[in-house]
Amino acid sequence: MILQANGLDFACDVAGEGPDVALCLHGFPESRFSWRFQLPFLAAQGWRAVAPDLRGYGQSSRPLGKAAYHIDHLVDDVVGMFDALKPRRKLLVAHDWGAVIAWVVAMRRAVDLDGLIIMNVPHPAVFADLIRHYAPQRRKSWYVAFFQIPWLPEYLLRQNRAEGIAKAFLNMAIDKGAFPPHVLEEYRRNALIPGALTAMINYYRANLGILDEKGPPIDVPTLMLWGEEDTALDVKLTEGYGPHVRDFTLVRFPDVSHWVQQEAPVPVNAAMLDWQRAKGLVAG
Repeated sequence: MILQANGLDFACDVAGEGPDVALCLHGFPESRFSWRFQLPFLAAQGWRAVAPDLRGYGQSSRPLGKAAYHIDHLVDDVVGMFDALKPRRKLLVAHDWGAVIAWVVAMRRAVDLDGLIIMNVPHPAVFADLIRHYAPQRRKSWYVAFFQIPWLPEYLLRQNRAEGIAKAFLNMAIDKGAFPPHVLEEYRRNALIPGALTAMINYYRANLGILDEKGPPIDVPTLMLWGEEDTALDVKLTEGYGPHVRDFTLVRFPDVSHWVQQEAPVPVNAAMLDWQRAKGLVAG
């Protein structure tokens, strides 16, 4: 399915039908394929589950220039997608960079959400507070500085048919079996589309100021799912949400990496369902 929103075309995978929409936002260096275990599960709960390739990724529109990937445009994409889908109820499910966007959507109240599910990315204010005084997280975030260098990150990641992209999954994963060759090939192929790697890395280049994002406490019921063995984001980033989220539920998964919804789909889906039931969010 191609969804037209905010002046762009978004290639989407869709499962289910009906008036209640669960919009699933992927991260770097993923694609809509990363939600392959969640779409049918959400559909079985009564949601019309929609997973787009974000701007710059896969088969979606790929605007040129770093400025096109600023958080303001990314938030507008989400607003436009929900407007185009015309849902009755709105659930936003997001991982990694998709979760950064989702946090800001909720902070700005850009969409009247019924629920927010975040996977392995902290609230910007929590991240800003920790990175200022916690050296281990600063060391883990080295790649953000590396991505500010022009052209070199793209060049290195593109070598040997995007071997660097495959290694990003395998090197971080605890269960390497969650990323067999055909799964890695999907991400490698997307990264090799002309212009895709630059677009993907521009998310980092255009949004260094995201830690300055401020807003009132989020009043949308929020579930955070966190793989504890995340080598990029410290588990301490799951703490300190009281001032930022009024209705916050945390579920941590031991022996699971940053790629939580792909590596542990069964417990992740079960946690989502338990939380939906507790919050009266089972669709239908």
